[in-house]
Amino acid sequence: MTYMNNRPIGLITVLAAGLVMAAASGCKEQADSAPAQQLPQVEVIAVSTQTVPDEPEFIGQAEASRPVEIRSQVTGILKAVMYSEGREVKKGDRLYQIDPVPFQAAAASAKAKIAQAEAKVVQAKQDLARVKPLLLEQAVSQKDVDDAVAEDLSAKAALQGAKADLIKAQFDLDNTLITAPIDGMIERSRYYEGRLVSAQTDLLTVVHRVDPMYVVVSVPETFFLKRSHDIEAKKINHPGAYELRGALTFMDGTAYPYEGVLDLMEPGMRTETGSRIERMTFQNPQRTLLPGQFVKVKFKGDAKPNAVLIPQRSVLQGPQGPFVYVVGSEERIEIRPVEASVWQGDQWLIDSGLKAGERVVVNGLMKIGPGAPVKAVPMGTVAEPDAASAPAKQG
Repeated sequence: MTYMNNRPIGLITVLAAGLVMAAASGCKEQADSAPAQQLPQVEVIAVSTQTVPDEPEFIGQAEASRPVEIRSQVTGILKAVMYSEGREVKKGDRLYQIDPVPFQAAAASAKAKIAQAEAKVVQAKQDLARVKPLLLEQAVSQKDVDDAVAEDLSAKAALQGAKADLIKAQFDLDNTLITAPIDGMIERSRYYEGRLVSAQTDLLTVVHRVDPMYVVVSVPETFFLKRSHDIEAKKINHPGAYELRGALTFMDGTAYPYEGVLDLMEPGMRTETGSRIERMTFQNPQRTLLPGQFVKVKFKGDAKPNAVLIPQRSVLQGPQGPFVYVVGSEERIEIRPVEASVWQGDQWLIDSGLKAGERVVVNGLMKIGPGAPVKAVPMGTVAEPDAASAPAKQG
């Protein structure tokens, strides 16, 4: 037996071989005990189509359904302002009093002229009755009879003129008292007692009819063009312009309780803004809407058939625009660019990029990438860890 450093060489070789075999056996057992790598699990929804409301929203401005300017019909001194400014008035309520004395005098003078004209009519009639028999007896000339006829006609015409003067005088006298022509809210007075008011010139105040109220919306031309094309292509179900209704929201987000109806579409576009004016009418019994107020108006009545809705969280934003992750036929992730138009509640309305039956990833987006294999399960079916399988707490 050969010795090295006083130890047998064969014994060293046998021990080394045993260690190698033991190490190899341990590595094999460790490899056998390691669990296989699991595929990332993602929640998906199957794309389906449905008919959904298509309700565009615009900024509108409220205005009185009938603003009425109050002006005097006569020129005179303003004697009294007879209403409470900024309050509600009823039709027939007294608003202003113009000094009536000069107009009372004019009416009395017109009545006197009527009496005078009536007396002349009687006299002319009597004169004509006297001269007609005398003509047969040739006691008067034909000219005398003709003059009597003319005088009779002139007296009757003067009477008609005097009556017309009385109508005008009475009209002016009646209009010295200015009353509210409609129910509504009245503005402050522009003039007060002692002011000389010119007929049909000076604006005294304005009464606004506020129930119902109008809301006027400027709709861009681009929207009209797209909506017209979509209706022609059957992408939008449109009941007709005057069948549309309106839902109103205030600028603080509160909803108005009454629904409006579209009652006016201007025939043409406004060249200075490139928009078309539309008007909705809303009830306003509590006077919540005020003239000049800005509101949001949602047009209701149109519907979008074959619409695709997916949860908002499944739509991601990339350098080229919005996209979603789709699980393909080989259970691998695909990137799909989409056109997301508007929100419908907590969902995106997808105009293009998806079709019925495709599976869109909703949850588990952080665990995946393009081409990655995944295990897809329907949304809401991911099981929570059981208490028995959870790691025990260390005491």
